[in-house]
Amino acid sequence: MTLDRRALLSGLAVSGMMASGAQAQSDPLSLQGRAVQGGHLIGRTWAHALVFLDDEALTTASADGWFIVGFDRDAPLIHRITARSGSREHSTDVTLAPGQFPSHSISGLPPSTVAPQDPALLARIREQAAIKAEAYASRLDADYFRDGFSAPLETMRVTSAWGSQRILNGTPAQPHYGIDLGAPTGAPITAPAAGLVTLAESDFHYEGGLIFIDHGQGLITAYLHQSRVEVSIGQTVYRGQLIGRVGARGRATGPHLCWRMKWRDRNLDPSLLLRG
Repeated sequence: MTLDRRALLSGLAVSGMMASGAQAQSDPLSLQGRAVQGGHLIGRTWAHALVFLDDEALTTASADGWFIVGFDRDAPLIHRITARSGSREHSTDVTLAPGQFPSHSISGLPPSTVAPQDPALLARIREQAAIKAEAYASRLDADYFRDGFSAPLETMRVTSAWGSQRILNGTPAQPHYGIDLGAPTGAPITAPAAGLVTLAESDFHYEGGLIFIDHGQGLITAYLHQSRVEVSIGQTVYRGQLIGRVGARGRATGPHLCWRMKWRDRNLDPSLLLRG
């Protein structure tokens, strides 16, 4: 483990590793993870139980009873998680810690990547948005997330924190739903956990080389700005497998990996799933 990766991991050692009210593993509903805005909880309950987040049925536990729920950057701080299997039901209340999200400015971006105007380019962006939406809709019946993630780069440094408010070429933009990891062009990117590749594109307008991996139950990670994509759609990848190469394509000013995660349309911080 490099110093850079160790520094990243140590920065994630926040309080509240166990959710408030979490049960022991032998109980009907156990939870562990990062109870914070942008975080997640990995749970275990009855096999194939229906799992509710705040009274909304959002996922189904795996054959071994594993499931994951996630909390967006601006999620409320109070939630209830419920598992239901036939006549059996068990609920746990969860209190999230508020996230800390700095402001981050980026200058020198090509205007077409900040405020595109060309009709042909706008049509291309809409087409690519539809492709991404379809890939994000994947719901693989698996629980590859259960053991946490490895880092996707061997050596890296955080150049932009997840959830930061972005100012692009002096114009406020939506929050940054990725963590930017600086690394040299061509540095290998590896899968942090097993999963199914649901998108593999070499030249998207904003993202450049782009890969999506579904790690189970709609937990999908994305890898942006790659100089080379080494996998294809429909391929199953495993922890530590080469998937691509760091680059600076799309909306980027230098070589880095923008690493993102979504769970059922909620934006999560992927670094919070890292294990030492």
